[in-house]
Amino acid sequence: MSGGAATWRPMRADDLPAVAAMSDTVHGAFTEPLATYAERLALYPQGCHILESRGFEGEGTAIGYLVTHPWRLGAPPKLGAALGALPAEPDSYYLHDIALLPAARGQRAGEAAVALVRNLARAAGLPVIELVAVGGADAYWQRLGFAYAAPGADGPYGPGTFVMRRPVEA
Repeated sequence: MSGGAATWRPMRADDLPAVAAMSDTVHGAFTEPLATYAERLALYPQGCHILESRGFEGEGTAIGYLVTHPWRLGAPPKLGAALGALPAEPDSYYLHDIALLPAARGQRAGEAAVALVRNLARAAGLPVIELVAVGGADAYWQRLGFAYAAPGADGPYGPGTFVMRRPVEA
């Protein structure tokens, strides 16, 4: 991406088609339907963000997204499943999904996203962030301070997926 900077901003309902398209592009077999993202946005809008590039003309282009929410530790939601509601007494902050298009890579957008997630978790009073790493991303998440919740065990989405956690204050 030349000529502009990328920044995280709150997600809006009109971003959802782009979010679903980015999910399809980036996640392949682990993509989720638009309805999943619409529900997460409705349930916890403060946890949903768009990475937007700004070119010289000031136009914004969505080049990534982030979906997070309070949750229960050790119980990642099923892929594509509706939540219905967030838990009344969450004990962790769940990084549900992040996708970055090639235009976003090399800009430390993932590091900025983790800083954002840490701030959101801190504001929610939750001590730990949990995620499910897919597609070989576990090595990347390790570099950002996440550790395997159950080393050597396959995660909830099958072989090669891993539940990972990191304390908010680390």
